[in-house]
Amino acid sequence: MSATSEWVTPLSRPELIESLVSGVFRPLQPIQRWNPRRLPLHQIRSREYDCLANLAILKLYQFNPDLFNPDVVVNILVKALASVPFPDFNLSVALLDDRALSPNAEEPDPLPSLLPYLINMHGLLQQCRFPAFWTLYRSDDLESLRDNYTVEVVGFEDSIREVAVRAVKATFQKIGSKRLGSYLDLEGDLANCRLSFTTLIHVVGEELEEYISRLGWKIDSTTGVVEVPPNPDNQIASTVVQEDIKLQRKFSVLSVVRALLTANNRTNKSYLTRNFGGVGRLRDPERVRRVRYHPSNSKSPY
Repeated sequence: MSATSEWVTPLSRPELIESLVSGVFRPLQPIQRWNPRRLPLHQIRSREYDCLANLAILKLYQFNPDLFNPDVVVNILVKALASVPFPDFNLSVALLDDRALSPNAEEPDPLPSLLPYLINMHGLLQQCRFPAFWTLYRSDDLESLRDNYTVEVVGFEDSIREVAVRAVKATFQKIGSKRLGSYLDLEGDLANCRLSFTTLIHVVGEELEEYISRLGWKIDSTTGVVEVPPNPDNQIASTVVQEDIKLQRKFSVLSVVRALLTANNRTNKSYLTRNFGGVGRLRDPERVRRVRYHPSNSKSPY
């Protein structure tokens, strides 16, 4: 079974995209005519994500280089960033061919300048270096990416935060609010903590507090520590592996080998007894020589 059959697909697709996916990934069905210029923007305007449809679009761009749309490709790569740790982004990049730069100076091709940054951002997400990801994303170098692409993708930043949340749930049982805020690019433990009587109260930003409440996690206002609910990934438990190995066939082989060794041992003892009068008498080499070359023997050298 192909690995693509196990991917999560949306409950419904537009008719145009469904015909596209059916034509590219199901060769037995007839391929309908499709124009890449009519690509609908339903994935950008909603939180839907369809990896198979995006890969089919990139594959058809290989067959129709004259219809290549760099804006669509950038949007596909932006949507694939939130699929970490799955290989959607790498699969999309693998389908990009080396193309010459667009000669149109009025509409320059944004892909050559943005692709290295997108690959770097994907690597930071793979390495769970979330603060570095947000620093790069908020930098002046990616202002064009924010203003022209991610601003149009509904829920892009929240989808990246979901990647960080999955990593935190699999790693931490407790985490500081300041550290969690740096992972989510939300205001965490404020620098100006207030003192109530003799207790130091950590003031948590409203955005982070609201996000933590949506996750159902608990935060201690005294210590500023966020408690992550237990799950199979963040619980330390010893695993006992019990193996049931049937050795009947092995025992039968050992019994056969033992029988062969016993028969061979008996044959050697019989040979020694017949020629030298027993095994124990071989310790006397002089007697062995006298038995073998007795004077009554006509062939004796004596």
